[in-house]
Amino acid sequence: MSFAVKPLHVVLYVVVMAVWALNFPIAKVGLAQLPPLLLMTLRFLLVAAFLLPFVRRPQGQWREVLMISVTLGLLHFSLMFTGLSRLDAAIAAIAIQLQVPFASILAALFLGDRLGWRRALGMAIAFAGVGFIAGEPRLQGQYLAFGFVLAAAAMWSVANLQVKLLGKVDGMMLIAWTAAFAAPQLLIASLLLEDGQLEALAAADWRAFASVAYQAAFVVVLGYGVWYWLLQRYDVNQAMPFTLLVPPFAVAAAILFLDETLTLPMLLGGVMTILGVGIIVLRRPRTTAPETERL
Repeated sequence: MSFAVKPLHVVLYVVVMAVWALNFPIAKVGLAQLPPLLLMTLRFLLVAAFLLPFVRRPQGQWREVLMISVTLGLLHFSLMFTGLSRLDAAIAAIAIQLQVPFASILAALFLGDRLGWRRALGMAIAFAGVGFIAGEPRLQGQYLAFGFVLAAAAMWSVANLQVKLLGKVDGMMLIAWTAAFAAPQLLIASLLLEDGQLEALAAADWRAFASVAYQAAFVVVLGYGVWYWLLQRYDVNQAMPFTLLVPPFAVAAAILFLDETLTLPMLLGGVMTILGVGIIVLRRPRTTAPETERL
């Protein structure tokens, strides 16, 4: 794959994956001080402020983008960050990779995409890997949070299907308007389901707000800006395999910056999950729409 991609662009791909991977431990820093739904509200407000002045409106696609904002912005991100707030970042970074097998299942059910034995094998390996991680002693008492992350992966696959049904779409336009629509939904959800928001904002230090800024400015504006720029130059089957770097980078960052430990079940389960997802991505990279926003 890398032989077809210019060396400088390989570096850009790797940098984007590192930026996305660092979001797991950096988000944990913010979640230590801010409730997850409030944090996501701030993130999406900032993304909308950054991007809306520079993107076109979703002409003729308002309803579709609004529905994506519910599935992706409200449901996926609220489930993901609620789970992440209670789990080790390394565990969440691996478990969320089940979004790719889930996307394969939905593509087969609703788009007539043939699974084939290789992708079926990849799905089985990925699910078995996450099952291995579920046996981690650290997960005792945290299975609900683990379930939130798995539910977030499933909701991402639904959003991925919605994006694929849109056809060719401007990725930055989709992210900007999804953020604009999702922010008020998340604010309402925060007011209904969380408490102490004003106290949390008053008590938060610069690290919490830096976490929000990193997610909006680096993960979305810079990361996805470069990602979409590269997608204009390379085919999806050249781009998608680079996303396999995110989970190992995220695990390494969690160990380095959060002092999380890598146990044998984590290592074996992580390798199995990435291997299974890798089989799917390499076998049929178009299963996942590259325009669908990830963590």
